[in-house]
Amino acid sequence: MKKELVIAGCFGLLFLQRAAAQVTLQQLRTENLVNPVGLDVTTPRFSWQLAGSRRGIAQTAFEIKVSAGNNAVWKSGKVSGDQSVQVPYAGKPLQSATRYQWQVRVWDNNGRATPWSAPASFQTALPPNEWKAQWITPGFTEDAQNRPAILFRKAFGVNKKVKTATAYITAHGLYEAQLNGKRVGDAYLTPGWTSYKKRLQYQVYDVTPMLTNGQNAVGVSVGNGWYRGFLAWSGNKNSFGSDAALLFQLAITYTDGSTEMVVSDDSWKSSTGAIRYTEIYHGETIDLRQEKTGWANAGYNDAGWSNVKPENYSKDVLIATYNEPIKKHETFQPVKVLKTPNGETVLDFGQNLVGWVTIKAKGKSGDSIVIKHAEVLDKYGNFYTENLRAAKTTATYILDGNETVLEPHFTFFGFRYIKVEGYPEEIKPENFTAVALYSDMQRTGDFTCSHPLLNQLQHNIQWGQRGNFLDVPTDCPQRDERLGWTGDAQAFSRTAAFNFGVNNFFDKWMRDVAADQRADGLVPHVIPNVLHANDGASTGWADVTTILPWNMYLAYGDKRILQNQYKSMKAWVGYMQAQSKNDLWQTGSHFGDWLFFRPFDDNDGRSAVTDKYLIAQCFYANSVQIVINTATLLGQAEDVTTYQTLLNKVKAAFVKEYLTPNGRLVSGTQTAYVLALNFDMLPEQLRQQAAARLAENIRSYGNHLTTGFLGTPYLCHVLSRFGYTDLAYKLLLQESYPSWLYPVKMGATTIWERWDGQKPDSTFQTPTMNSFNHYAYGAIGDWMYRVMAGLDTYEDKPGYKHIKIKPHIGGGLTKAKASLQTNYGTATSGWAINGNELVLEVEIPANTTADIYIPGASAETITENGKAVSAQKEWQATATADKYVVVKAGSGKYRFVTAIPATPATAAAK
Repeated sequence: MKKELVIAGCFGLLFLQRAAAQVTLQQLRTENLVNPVGLDVTTPRFSWQLAGSRRGIAQTAFEIKVSAGNNAVWKSGKVSGDQSVQVPYAGKPLQSATRYQWQVRVWDNNGRATPWSAPASFQTALPPNEWKAQWITPGFTEDAQNRPAILFRKAFGVNKKVKTATAYITAHGLYEAQLNGKRVGDAYLTPGWTSYKKRLQYQVYDVTPMLTNGQNAVGVSVGNGWYRGFLAWSGNKNSFGSDAALLFQLAITYTDGSTEMVVSDDSWKSSTGAIRYTEIYHGETIDLRQEKTGWANAGYNDAGWSNVKPENYSKDVLIATYNEPIKKHETFQPVKVLKTPNGETVLDFGQNLVGWVTIKAKGKSGDSIVIKHAEVLDKYGNFYTENLRAAKTTATYILDGNETVLEPHFTFFGFRYIKVEGYPEEIKPENFTAVALYSDMQRTGDFTCSHPLLNQLQHNIQWGQRGNFLDVPTDCPQRDERLGWTGDAQAFSRTAAFNFGVNNFFDKWMRDVAADQRADGLVPHVIPNVLHANDGASTGWADVTTILPWNMYLAYGDKRILQNQYKSMKAWVGYMQAQSKNDLWQTGSHFGDWLFFRPFDDNDGRSAVTDKYLIAQCFYANSVQIVINTATLLGQAEDVTTYQTLLNKVKAAFVKEYLTPNGRLVSGTQTAYVLALNFDMLPEQLRQQAAARLAENIRSYGNHLTTGFLGTPYLCHVLSRFGYTDLAYKLLLQESYPSWLYPVKMGATTIWERWDGQKPDSTFQTPTMNSFNHYAYGAIGDWMYRVMAGLDTYEDKPGYKHIKIKPHIGGGLTKAKASLQTNYGTATSGWAINGNELVLEVEIPANTTADIYIPGASAETITENGKAVSAQKEWQATATADKYVVVKAGSGKYRFVTAIPATPATAAAK
């Protein structure tokens, strides 16, 4: 009996060991999405993650199978290789409007095959030529002044058992759809914002469970939105058209195999309802007395409604939705109910956010509740909206006598505070809920450290991104602007890619950049372009065309965005080349180093004005370099040669025009030196002395920065690259104006547009341009994640396939940690100082490798898991000139401990 127990125990132990060593598959995605519905990509790409407890897990082969129902459409067979991200489909041509399933299995580096994964799915979209629906517009004369939301409805019968039902919807304007009185989907502000005349998104919904046997009804409301509402300034509206229109198609497949289509056509009816006014900038007016109760239900009597008017608008511009739609996210209750010195009732939600407030209310018919929105209170504690300029940002609700829950539909607000007028009951915080709206991006990055103000800065960076990533990357979300400014997006793009999964978000937006780019290569200031056709070509703004796709490639390892944008990238370089004379670009209007530091008292004449054409030449060279890099990746050898010749000329012209023989730049500003060094504009032998000049400039301002939108993203990176990480820390931790922590000390919960949006005396900067939710200066996050915490990727295998862990200790901090959900799994770099020891904790996801830089003079002083690194053959430890020991590792969790030498940085931390 004992022998049997021993044998059973051995088998049990062996089973547990094998189970622990077993590799599993997770996070199956198609085009970066989980089970997407509505893909118009003809060659979708598949990704998956390997997971397991043992170290060094790698994939050596994979096999994929794809099917439609019971029919196999692709079996890859066993394919050797470690690719587990963006593996392209290579089977039979995919059919439109069809649901596919796929599974994968892999072989690991121990020769073991995993079981087949759980099935994942994707559903293909509807090409323009397969739309049977007609565009429809209201059949009545609209109120041209207020332009209420339009209601469209149609009743239809379902007399068989439904197998599947799929709705395809888009609009000129913003829409909300209902089936049998229930909302379709959980997306808001659909169909999103694109360059509508060239690219109009539609959404696809599985509505199978929403249909009933017998009579059904569909109802869709359409508001002005970006299509025909007010945009930009001077009363500009109807940027894309003056009509409000709907395109709707419902495809029903019954269990007996028959099909039926419900489409928008001349059989629909139209009217208006409770939404009497709706504008993105100005807000919404809802009069519940005019609500047409039950209008989206089958039994509603629409005899008094108008027939619709079909229109022959283009369907060729229709595209499926590429990126994640806008959805509701976090909610906030008021943290304070205030009575201001002016006698106003104000609610403080404690966080500057973007979205709206949901209100519970009951009052008499005709009672009017007015909600106004603001980001800040003035120095006296009064409600402040002057910085919103012409935007009214007001929600007005007229009650019908019934208890109700109120919220807008086709607008959004940037706010922390609301002013409440006319609320018919006692103000109770539980009756007011702020709801955050933003694109449904996966949160991917986390950063924490021992400095509470830096942790708040990280909070502000992420909330600035949330508030400005509503389908397009806007500059600000609250005033009469909210436009897709290209310079802000390019400056922040690498930081954005750490905090959230933005590869689809930016892929969609960059296609609009290319669509709105002028034939001569000029790139507009804002995308979608609602300004004048000639408003563009500003250096650092238009360079979004090259910089952002390259940053996305580095962050995600996805070459498709480079393939898609390559023509656009070359066109922008061609524009600069055409504007140049003797390879110098010294023409055109440029924003320059936007909102750089201007001293309050400039008696010494040191205001940090950087020559705009010096800046232009730097960005010109950088864009040429990115085109060279992209051409190399895409196998365009002839282009590599052509652009390398051009780059040499552009840099030579820079040196001749802007650099003295002794290595001094003609503009002696921080931004001038930062850009020249970051983009390698200087001869190599002159770079270190230029970095010293930069450091001296910073010290001369009392360890303060003077950079604006174009210099700030690269400032600390350049300092660390040339050995001034201690100075980078001093800049980061500076608490007085101008600095990153000054707004934090002033109570900011998002990033400000200006370094001194609110001055030390609590007065405001010029209200005509003073947003308190403007993410550009949040680009410092990239340095915090990749240099301070030390979590980075190499260019040879980007997207964190080859990971670089190289922390930079300093600033008196005792710990810092960055963690990122990569396409392969979780990657983490975290360091902590405990007395005389430095602990470095690292996590490397399966199917990747890492070079881990451990601060220390030699491998003999470092232990991992209690054993000296020098005694473990697997590490291949190598000492570097900058006092790191590098070890190469596969996947797993590691804990390195080393005795750190006494340096000013570590002494301060201890």
